[in-house]
Amino acid sequence: MRIGITGHRGLSDSIELTVRQLLRAELQTYDPSMLCGVSCIADGPDAWFAELVLELGGHVEVVVPAEQYREALPQSHHATYDALLARAAKVHSTGMHESTSEAHMAGSELMVGLVERMIAVWDGEPARGYGGTGDVVGHAHSAGVPVNVVWPEGATRD
Repeated sequence: MRIGITGHRGLSDSIELTVRQLLRAELQTYDPSMLCGVSCIADGPDAWFAELVLELGGHVEVVVPAEQYREALPQSHHATYDALLARAAKVHSTGMHESTSEAHMAGSELMVGLVERMIAVWDGEPARGYGGTGDVVGHAHSAGVPVNVVWPEGATRD
């Protein structure tokens, strides 16, 4: 089963803890020997998801939206990004250079095309900028890829 991830970045520590638990519960429903997580491995849900897939015995494929993508992520996330990228069974690239919202959406579209199902750590609100979680969910729906929304009850984001 190839599963992709999209989700809001910058969540609070308390929401992170709950989201990690919800992601674990979701992923534990799959046979780890058949589990392939596909992620752009950005800070937040993308990386948490990839870490959990690996921890549970699955494998990870990484989508790199742009050559400059890593540099556009927070410096504090670079070590995690590098470690996850090094463990990727396969790496997919959009071929784009600059890490723009267009490149991020292109990466998400590529990911949706690779998977049978998506998990969205999503508050249900429209994207705050092009290529945000709401846009990715909309694209998955239009492509006929089922989306399971994971969002802690009562949680909000800044």
